[in-house]
Amino acid sequence: MIGIRGDRSRGAFASLACATVLLLAGCATASPQAGSPPSASPTPTAACPLVEGVELPPECAPYDPEKSMAQNDTYRQRMDISDETRAAAEEAIEKVQPALDALRTSGDISTDAVVAVMTEAGLMSTQTIGGRRGVAFGVVGPKGGCIFGEVSADALIIEAGGYIMDGGCLPAQ
Repeated sequence: MIGIRGDRSRGAFASLACATVLLLAGCATASPQAGSPPSASPTPTAACPLVEGVELPPECAPYDPEKSMAQNDTYRQRMDISDETRAAAEEAIEKVQPALDALRTSGDISTDAVVAVMTEAGLMSTQTIGGRRGVAFGVVGPKGGCIFGEVSADALIIEAGGYIMDGGCLPAQ
C-alpha cells in the first residue's frame, strides 16, 4: 500500500512541476526582434517657446507660452448669464449695497459681517476670502448667476455675472 501511495504522489508532483515550469516560461521576456532601422531625424525631447524670427532646434517641440498662460487662467473666466438672471441679481445688489457700504465706512469689515448682510437679503451660500482689511465675496443670485465683489475701507466693488468656469462665484486664491 505504501508503494502505491508513493507512486500516486510522484505523479502528482511531476504534474505540478510541469505546470510550474510552463507558467514560469510564460513570464520570460522576449528577446528584441529585428525591426526597422533607427530614424535619422531626432525626436523632440524638450518643449521650447516660439520666438518670432528664431528657428528652433530639431529636438524642440514648439509651444506658444502666451496661449498656454491664457489657457491656464481660463478657470477664472465667467460664464454668460441671461438678461432675466442679471436683472434679478442687480435688484439684489440694490438691497445689499447700502449695508455693505455701511460696513465699509464703519470699519467693521469681516467675513462674518459680509455673510450676515447677504443672509439678511435672502442670499445664501456666501463664499468669502479675507479679513479686517478687506473681504472678497461671491454669492449665488436669486435666479442663478453670481453677485461678487470686494468690500474694504477704501472701496466697495459689487457686480453681477455668471459662475466662474471651475464652478462657484469666487475664484480660488
